[in-house]
Amino acid sequence: MHEGRTVFAQLMDWLPKYELAKCVKRYRGDFHVRAMSCHEQFLILAFAQLTYRESLRDIETCLRALGTKLYHSGIKSRASRSTLADANEKRDWRIFSDFAHVLISQAADLYAGEDFGVELTEASYALDSTTIDLCLSLFPWATFRRAKAAVKLHTLLALRGNFPAVVIVTPGSVHDVNILDELCFDPGSFYIIERNGVVFVH
Repeated sequence: MHEGRTVFAQLMDWLPKYELAKCVKRYRGDFHVRAMSCHEQFLILAFAQLTYRESLRDIETCLRALGTKLYHSGIKSRASRSTLADANEKRDWRIFSDFAHVLISQAADLYAGEDFGVELTEASYALDSTTIDLCLSLFPWATFRRAKAAVKLHTLLALRGNFPAVVIVTPGSVHDVNILDELCFDPGSFYIIERNGVVFVH
């Protein structure tokens, strides 16, 4: 018999719920919502990320497999993939973007004094990207190659703490160099960029 709360629920307790509530209120995320609140949607997406789920069907199957343990994980309802798909489509993405910036700010403060093997007191970042292949007929805007579509995740990684400070999604044909104009550089910080096998430090 299950007793107490799951590790996932205890982990989620560390998140600043009041900050998420402020983001939800800012964009009226729960206005006229009947089935899944923004908080519960965030918990489901966080669970899917931590358990390496690959699709909405995979998320639904995994949640249903938990049975009664689902409630002890902090998730009150067994969300169907249609409900989750509707929430993902209709909710303002800025809710979770703003909340992510809150978490990034907190992580930066926590790891500000961490030693990462280099004698630098300034903040240090590494910029790199990864390409995710897509179906060209479903994503014609994601230009990459003549018969192939893709998106590229350009990630600015904070080297103290190894967490993403900025993530920008573009069509696969966009190079990292084109992202530099969209970044807000911190004065005195170090930025490491790899281009054609050569590493540049700015």
